[in-house]
Amino acid sequence: MTAGEAAPELPFVRDEDGSFVLDAARLAKRFGWSAEELRDLMRRGLVTSRVERGEAEDEGRWRLSVRCGNRCWQAIMLADGTVAEEQLEFVPPPGRRGRA
Repeated sequence: MTAGEAAPELPFVRDEDGSFVLDAARLAKRFGWSAEELRDLMRRGLVTSRVERGEAEDEGRWRLSVRCGNRCWQAIMLADGTVAEEQLEFVPPPGRRGRA
């Protein structure tokens, strides 16, 4: 980075407690929605999330999962908020797995 050049913006940040803070607009973009659509789904209780901390060889990494309906976004995050890997999958709705 040269003088006068802005530092690259990290996709996600961590607060003073170390928790990841996901900006609604950036997260919504991963699902192909607007931030308002995502906020509406969240208000309606249709968005769930989970954070898993890596252990052993995955120490210093976290897996973030956000699910809404038949979509699940997962990212492997580094301590500085950098996304090491991410994917969006289409998954069966809860309670529908294994049915013929």
